[in-house]
Amino acid sequence: MKTAKITMLFCLVTLLSFGTVSKKEKHALVDLYNATNGQSWNTTWDLNTPVSDWYGVVVNNDKVVELNLEFNNLKGQLPETFGDLTSLEKVNFFRNDISGSLPNSIGNLTALKAINISFNKLDGQLPKTLGQLTALTSLQLFMNKIEGEIPSNIGDLVNLEKLELYNNNLSGSIPTTIGNLTKLKEVLVSSNQLTGRLPSNISNLKDLKVLSVFDNNLLGVVPSSICELEQLEELVLANNAFYGSLPTNMANLSNLKTLLIGNNSFEGELAKLGEQLPNIVEFDFVNTTSRGAIVTLDTED
Repeated sequence: MKTAKITMLFCLVTLLSFGTVSKKEKHALVDLYNATNGQSWNTTWDLNTPVSDWYGVVVNNDKVVELNLEFNNLKGQLPETFGDLTSLEKVNFFRNDISGSLPNSIGNLTALKAINISFNKLDGQLPKTLGQLTALTSLQLFMNKIEGEIPSNIGDLVNLEKLELYNNNLSGSIPTTIGNLTKLKEVLVSSNQLTGRLPSNISNLKDLKVLSVFDNNLLGVVPSSICELEQLEELVLANNAFYGSLPTNMANLSNLKTLLIGNNSFEGELAKLGEQLPNIVEFDFVNTTSRGAIVTLDTED
């Protein structure tokens, strides 16, 4: 009898150690598996084993908190039930073959802190429900075919530090609500079809280190407020339709290491600008009205 009790206790402890997720979450994972041709993944799941044993799945307190399936040959569309994984904090589907639009249900993932579905084949528009992911610190969807405008409610992602949407088919203007994202350190929206002007309230992003908008259809004068971004290390404005003089106080950007402004219509003595930036390493103003050049400076480590 004593032996039986010990055996039962051992089985109970073993069961708890596996972490039993809810039927709803397991169903959502199975849907993901089936919708993305799970049998052809590089590393597949044995659906008869505990969820905590499945490749790339992290379970904590009986909740699925992470999915790390990068480079795993996922092919297909994310199912609507993906939004049932409401405890997810991290999603990494980098370098797969995921197509279609992000499901609207993604807005249910309010615990999500980081999502990377870059280098896939996502298309369609970004769902407005993205604005509900207020815990998000990193949004990486670069190298896809996403179209339409950047939703204005992206300004609700007040904890966002990294925004990487480059190499898509995004159009429209950069929403002024980006000025709400005061924790941003990186904004990379290059190689899209963005139009309009740089928002002047970009100066609110005091922690910004990288701003890259090259290869779009942006126009107008660069706002003088950009010179308030004193932490900026990389500013890439090349291949747009900017014109006029650059702000006179660009020298305030003393941490700037890279400044690429070629293929625009800037005026003034641009060559002297490089001399005013003490830490500049790469300065490109080729094909501006001032006949620029690429200057690369050697610096000591």
